[in-house]
Amino acid sequence: MTRQNYVFTSESVSEGHPDKVCDRISDAVLDAFLSEEPEARVAAETFATTNRVVIGGEVGLSDQDKLHEYMGRIEEITRACIKDIGYEQEKFHHAHCEITNLLHEQSAHIAQGVDAADNKDEGAGDQGIMFGYATTETPELMPAPIQYSHAMLRRLAEVRKDGTEPALGPDAKSQLSVVYRDGKPIGVSSVVLSTQHLIEKLTSDDIRAIVEPYITEVLPEGWISTDTEWHVNPTGKFVIGGPDGDAGLTGRKIIVDTYGGAAPHGGGAFSGKDPTKVDRSAAYAARYVAKNIVAAGMAERCTLQLSYAIGVSRPLSIYIDTHGTGQVPDAEIEKAVGQVIDLTPRGIREHLQLNRPIYQRTAAYGHFGRAPEADGGFSWEKTDLTEALKNAV
Repeated sequence: MTRQNYVFTSESVSEGHPDKVCDRISDAVLDAFLSEEPEARVAAETFATTNRVVIGGEVGLSDQDKLHEYMGRIEEITRACIKDIGYEQEKFHHAHCEITNLLHEQSAHIAQGVDAADNKDEGAGDQGIMFGYATTETPELMPAPIQYSHAMLRRLAEVRKDGTEPALGPDAKSQLSVVYRDGKPIGVSSVVLSTQHLIEKLTSDDIRAIVEPYITEVLPEGWISTDTEWHVNPTGKFVIGGPDGDAGLTGRKIIVDTYGGAAPHGGGAFSGKDPTKVDRSAAYAARYVAKNIVAAGMAERCTLQLSYAIGVSRPLSIYIDTHGTGQVPDAEIEKAVGQVIDLTPRGIREHLQLNRPIYQRTAAYGHFGRAPEADGGFSWEKTDLTEALKNAV
């Protein structure tokens, strides 16, 4: 029997965390190419350290002149990202950090295996397994620990960037330990927050006084109690942050990006990859389907796995586990999923309309549990598949 009483912890990191700076730049490069050509191919990786950013990987456009033009914009795109995040430190400043662009044209051999020929559908961009997950724990149908860990940092970023709390810096990490009783989240046993601050003399107590009202504001009422432990800047001062304090790399926060460890992860990162890469698009589709299964009332929890082979269009397997909460057998839900949505790479992209410049905004505070946006951002969070699923079982 599944445990009903326990404490589960998830962490998040802010947009100014070194790895998230890199994710943001990689996704900004992707958005730039997609804004020129919806079928652009991008696999951009970013590395950042003291006063230096290096971008590498593969890109492809059908128009070679446009490809060269956009390659020349990489430095401008990178500096804009760093500026928006808020870095103006002596050893990591948007205006004068050194930027090296090592992007090159996509391999023709990779493109050949992925592109659709006249007599076959487009194949997956790589082999791999992808997981989606949904649960009734929160209104967003996300696990509570990761959802509220993100919410804490998003709120602190808002008040930092609008000038309400100018003492806060861009780099921050949160960790939330949530108490479960009878399988439901009911409170917080501990809050951990480490945030960069721009006034050196501030103590841990000073920082807690700044951040505690905002953290309490975003958590459900009654979750913070006199028994909740607080660990705010537990190591003391945190003045030097971002890539100057610790090197960053694209794709190194995959658990932060998804379900905070409450569900499996296939291992593939998202940022910097165009939607022909099933690491990204199929993970979005898996979340979309799992969320719709839960939203349809077919289960209280759902884990969904998809698997792909490079150059092969259809998923090799679809696996669903509703953890004993399903209203119909899991095998029947699996069959229904195959009937109501095309899970080929092209089918996913067309259904979720993924060939648009909507990715830079996903780079921090989670790819899931966000509200669908008017321009198609976070389309995988829609719950418009519920009736079709119910009718198919």
